[in-house]
Amino acid sequence: MPPGGGGPMKDCEYSQISTHSSSPMESPHKKKKIAARRKWEVFPGRNKFFCNGRIMMARQTGVFYLTLILILVTSGLFFAFDCPYLAVKITPAIPVVGGILFFFVMGTLLRTSFSDPGVLPRATPDEAADLERQIDIANGTSSGGYRPPPRTKEVIINGQTVKLKYCFTCKIFRPPRASHCSLCDNCVERFDHHCPWVGNCVGKRNYRFFYMFILSLSFLTVFIFAFVVTHVTLRSQQAGFLNALKDSPASVLEAVVCFFSVWSIVGLSGFHTYLISSNQTTNEDIKGSWSNKRGKENYNPYSYGNIFTNCCVALCGPISPSLIDRRGYIQPDTPQPAAPSNGMSAYGATQSQSDMCDQDQCIQSTKFVLQAAATPLLQSEPSLTSDELHLPGKPGLGTPCASLTLGQPTPPSSMPNLAAEAALTDILPLKEEHVGHQFLTPEEAPSPPRMLAGSPLAHSRTMHVLGLASQDSLHEDSVRGLVKLSSV
Repeated sequence: MPPGGGGPMKDCEYSQISTHSSSPMESPHKKKKIAARRKWEVFPGRNKFFCNGRIMMARQTGVFYLTLILILVTSGLFFAFDCPYLAVKITPAIPVVGGILFFFVMGTLLRTSFSDPGVLPRATPDEAADLERQIDIANGTSSGGYRPPPRTKEVIINGQTVKLKYCFTCKIFRPPRASHCSLCDNCVERFDHHCPWVGNCVGKRNYRFFYMFILSLSFLTVFIFAFVVTHVTLRSQQAGFLNALKDSPASVLEAVVCFFSVWSIVGLSGFHTYLISSNQTTNEDIKGSWSNKRGKENYNPYSYGNIFTNCCVALCGPISPSLIDRRGYIQPDTPQPAAPSNGMSAYGATQSQSDMCDQDQCIQSTKFVLQAAATPLLQSEPSLTSDELHLPGKPGLGTPCASLTLGQPTPPSSMPNLAAEAALTDILPLKEEHVGHQFLTPEEAPSPPRMLAGSPLAHSRTMHVLGLASQDSLHEDSVRGLVKLSSV
């Protein structure tokens, strides 16, 4: 190619490697503005959230609405048709006590239904992989398609051995008294049971509110049923039984609903009173975890041995905070810079980073020197042979090298200016002084173009050494070697 025809080669140079120098404030990553999302929006369990994550319920809430309607309708009929008559004939305290019980029932019901029962967060992919690796190492099994049986760990609590089961869904070892709810698809701490009447699981964080709900609902049901019967009895004494039913038909509906529901509600309250007094859960009682039938030494390690203490711990102890942080924001992943390639440093690297060279950069730089050595400095000169690459008394190609940073035309700081000037003198000698020398060694091959063409020192030193034709040929061959390097 003639010296003046360097246009296509320059276009190739700019298409392969951008020589635009970057400022430290520039970043190769364009940050996209993504709207911040809360954790409840990507929650993996089968739950429904309302009010921006403040309300958490199970997905099946049809029975909960039935419970809500029964309480509202029964109480509304009682306050509308029975309380006015009873307040006049007996005492005005009846509607007051009924109102207090009603609001207490509604408050505890909503608190139980709308709260986090104690859901345990699932393991992240990294945590799950690390735990699986630990299990495989402990069991001596290799990871394969075979799924081993449920794994367990044993811990000792108050002298009693308790097994911790591994949850294949949440990828965690469940803590003591925790269990996985199949309806909500969550592991719940101190899991009691899933109650469709409240539309939520009952666990560590809402058990006390569930117990107060069923206990207060028992009192409200008995209260309404007793005073409805009293209302019908007083009217029957005045106008007969049939006339009393005609005068207050709502009392009949209230009495029927309360009569058929009071047995189950009162029975459920008594059962949970027994569980609280012994510090057990419904799940443990159904499975018979601490039954004496399993062995004489089997006992409940969570009981304090005192009914009063057990009740105080269950009803008056502190409420643990939620572990899932459902209203927290999802932290976006921090963009990582691209790894250096072709022996070049990362975009915007500092001068100190350019002085350091790892093994891959040394290999790439060695390739560049080999290609530059294989390209003649002048078109009339032949290329180097393999035997002339290593000369005695001179360092080999495996010596430490300094990587080149884009956008930094000056040589690395590890090379002093005087040494660089002397090296350029050795590399670019006068052609008239080396008439008999027809080949170039790797050390005498031209340096990368950023050190020759971009350095003021190189310009000032070589303007009087090389002619115009030699400079064009040097620029062309250096660019050709850089293009070859970028395509490796």
